[in-house]
Order: sequence, then C-alpha cells, then structure tokens
Amino acid sequence: METTLIILKPDAVQRGLMGRVLSRFEEKGLQVVGAKLMLIRPELAAKHYADHQGKPFYDGLVKFMTSSPVMVLALRGVGAIAVARKMMGATFGSKAEAGTIRGDFGVSNSFNLIHGSDSPEAAEKELGLFFSDGELLSYDRVIDSWVYDLSGGDPE
Repeated sequence: METTLIILKPDAVQRGLMGRVLSRFEEKGLQVVGAKLMLIRPELAAKHYADHQGKPFYDGLVKFMTSSPVMVLALRGVGAIAVARKMMGATFGSKAEAGTIRGDFGVSNSFNLIHGSDSPEAAEKELGLFFSDGELLSYDRVIDSWVYDLSGGDPE
C-alpha cells in the first residue's frame, strides 16, 4: 500500500468542489487516512514549493496557495500515487482530458484545482509537511476485499 498527499487548492475549495473530488477518490477505492481543512502559511508554502523558488511563477503560486483555505488529504491504496495522478489529469485544465478532475472542472492554466505527490519520495516529504505524527490513521476497511483481489494474499 502506498500513501499520497493530495491538496484541493483554493480554487477547488472556493468553487465548492471538495465533496465531488473527494468522492471520486473514494469511489475509485482509495482510502482516506488523513484529512484537514487549513490555511497554508507562507512559510509552509515556501517549503512545499522550494523546488520552484526563483522561477517566474513562484511568487504568484505562493500567493495563490496562501489566499484561501485548502483541503489536505492523505490517500492510501495500491499504486495510490499513479492512480491519483491519472485521475487528476494534465496540469493545465485546458489540456486535461474529459473524465479527469482537471478536465471536468478546470479551464484555467493558472488555477488547476489540485496537487498530488509525484513520487513515493515526494509523498513522504509532503505528508510530513502537512500532517503531524499520529494524524494519519491506519484502519481496516471491510470493502477492501471488494476493491482488491486478495486471493493471493497481497492486494492486487
């Protein structure tokens, strides 16, 4: 099982899309193991987007991400990072395929609704930025035997 960080950005929160987006992940079979509504402080945004410092869009990105509440999620499942990223769609809403979160809800190339970790290493780092020890839960779901084929012992 893999855990990924998802951030429903200020535009998703302000447009009232939190429930619809979260439902998509749950309907896919991903397990919510952490969730919170929060305001990202500039210091946290700077840490999260440190790789983009110095780029022309950096200041605007930090200003956007700190402008309004976000919903931060930790989702767990087999291949959760790749599954979530595929569900999110292309970075720019105008280029995202229909059926993806960005393709169905976004048209802007600046406001792209959602962030998802892009690798296990990034997920570990990002989860540590947004969740404290003890905030991510581990629990059994009775539906897992219907989400994954467990006949071989490991979920597939």
